[in-house]
Amino acid sequence: MPDVTLGTVTERWALTPTEHGGAQLVPLGPDALPTAPVTTEPDLAKAIRSRPEVTRWVWRDTHAVYPHLLAAGVPVDRCYDIEAAENLLLAHEGHHGDPRSAAAALARLKGAPVPPDPPPRIVAPGHLSMDALFEPRPPVEVTLTDLVDVYAEQQRRHDATAHPGRMRLLTASESAGMLVAAEMHAAGLPWRADVHRAVLAELLGERYGGGGEPRRLAELADEVSAAFGRPVRPDLPADVIKAFAQAGIKLTSTRRWEIENIDHPAVPPLIEYKKLYRIYTAHGWTWLNDWVRDGRFRPEYLPGGTVSGRWTTNGGGALQIPKVIRRAVVADPGWRLVVADADQMEPRVLAAISRDPAFMEVSGQAADLYQAVSDRAFAGDRGQAKLAVLGAIYGQTSGDGLKNLALLRRRFPQAVAYVDEAARAGEEGRLVRTWLGRTCPPAAGAAEPEEAGIPQDEPEQAADAGGSTYGYASSNSRARGRFTRNFVVQGSAADWALLVLAALRRELADMAAELVFFQHDEVIVHCPEEEAPRVTEAIREASDLAARITFGETPVRFPFTTAVVECYADAK
Repeated sequence: MPDVTLGTVTERWALTPTEHGGAQLVPLGPDALPTAPVTTEPDLAKAIRSRPEVTRWVWRDTHAVYPHLLAAGVPVDRCYDIEAAENLLLAHEGHHGDPRSAAAALARLKGAPVPPDPPPRIVAPGHLSMDALFEPRPPVEVTLTDLVDVYAEQQRRHDATAHPGRMRLLTASESAGMLVAAEMHAAGLPWRADVHRAVLAELLGERYGGGGEPRRLAELADEVSAAFGRPVRPDLPADVIKAFAQAGIKLTSTRRWEIENIDHPAVPPLIEYKKLYRIYTAHGWTWLNDWVRDGRFRPEYLPGGTVSGRWTTNGGGALQIPKVIRRAVVADPGWRLVVADADQMEPRVLAAISRDPAFMEVSGQAADLYQAVSDRAFAGDRGQAKLAVLGAIYGQTSGDGLKNLALLRRRFPQAVAYVDEAARAGEEGRLVRTWLGRTCPPAAGAAEPEEAGIPQDEPEQAADAGGSTYGYASSNSRARGRFTRNFVVQGSAADWALLVLAALRRELADMAAELVFFQHDEVIVHCPEEEAPRVTEAIREASDLAARITFGETPVRFPFTTAVVECYADAK
C-alpha cells in the first residue's frame, strides 16, 4: 500500500538489530539513501517508540525484529522486508530459487561470490515461547550501510519491471503480511484444551498404555482384518493394497476416491479408520500437548510459503484444522469470533484481471456468482455453470468439460482467453505472473500438492473440473499449462487477500479486536462481543478497499460471508 507522507517527505528509516537488544538506525530520503549518519541505540524497542513519525521501517527480515518488538509492546505500522522483497524480485527476473538473503543480494550487487541461504528454522514442538519460535537463523553479517545499498538497488529493480507500481504494491503487501503473521502468532488462536480432549475421547475412545492406538482405531483395525480374513495393518497402504489384490481387486493407492465405490466389506471400516487415524496423528493428544499453551494455539505463519503466494505454517498444521476439531476453538468469555469467508473468490478475481465486461457484470453482484453465470449461459443449471467456471480456471481437458468451456467462452470470451493465454505461456516455458507481478517458477521446479490447483474449499468440484494435484511437478508441458492457467488466478487472489489483511489490520487498530487466523479465503478476528458489528463492517470495508487498490476501479465485488460465533465449528 502506498506510503503515508508527512509534508512532502515520506519518513522511512532503516535499522539492524545489534547484540544485547540494541539497534543501528538511519533515516532515508526519497532516493532511498541515508540523509544523516548512522545512530546506535542501546534499546531497539525504545528506539522505535521514540520515533512515532516514522511511517515505514526498512529491515532485513521481519522474523528477526518484529516478534521482539511485539513482546515489548511496540507494534509498527509498516515495514519493508528486504529478504521478502528479494525473493519476489528474483522470481520476477527469472531467477526463482536463487539465494534470497540480504548477504546474497549484497554479493550480487558487488559482483562477489553469492553465499547460499542459511538453513530454515525448524520449529520444535513443545518449545513455543516467542523467543524459541522466532529464534533467528544463523547470523548473516550485513552492515546497516550495506543493507541500505541493497534496499536502494531493490528500488531500482522495481523501477525496471514492466509495471513498477504493481510490483511495489506487491512488495509492500508481502511485507505487511509478515507483520500480520507475527501479530497473529503473538495473539494466538483461542483454544480450549479441555474441549479438545473431550472431542478426542468421543471420536477415538480411551487410550491404551504402552503407546498403542486408542480403542476405536483398534476396533476398526480388527474389523478391517476380519473383512480380509487375515491380519491387515490399515495404517500401511502397501499392506492394504496387497490385501485387496489377494481379494481380486487391483488398486494403485488407498485414497478415499479410489476405494469408496469398491464392493468389499473392508471398505467402510477402512474409510472410517483413515479419517480417525488422520485426526489421531495430526491433531491428537500429542499435538495438543505440543502446540497449545495457556489457552492459545500459536503456529508460525509463513506468508508466501507457496509459489502462488498462499500462506503455509512452520509446523502445527494450522491451515488444515479438521471441522470436528474446530469445536475446541472457543472465544474467551465475553468475546466472539468473527469468521469471514470470501465468496467465490477466484472466479471474481478472474473477472477483475481479465476485464471481461460480461463476467465483471455478473461478478459485480454480491449474490451467487455461479447462479448468475448459469442464467447467462447454462439455462439456469448452476451445477454445470460451476463446473464450467472451475474447468476454465483449473483446466478441464476432456468429457463434458469441453462443451461447458465452449459455452463459457461464447458468453465470457475475454475471461476464458485470459486463462487460455496463461496456459499457453506455461506450455511454452514462458514466465507467468499474477496481476501484481508474483512470478511462477520455471518448469524445472516443483510445488506443493495444493499448488497444482485443487482449491481447499472445493476439492471435489475441482477434481471434476480436471484439476491435478501433481500437475506442476510433472515435466509434461500440458500439465504445466494447467498449473499456470490456475496460477494467474490463484496467485492474484493471494495478492488481493494480502491487501485485505493489510487494510483490515489498519481498520482494527483502534479496537481491542485481534486478527488471529488466516488461510486462503478465510479470516478470523477475536474481539469483545460489543465490537463484533464494527469488525464485520471493517471486513467489508477492507475487502472493498483491497479490490480498488489491487485491481483499480472495477465493478467486481468481493463479498464475505460473515458469522459471529463463540465457537469456530458453529461458523459453517
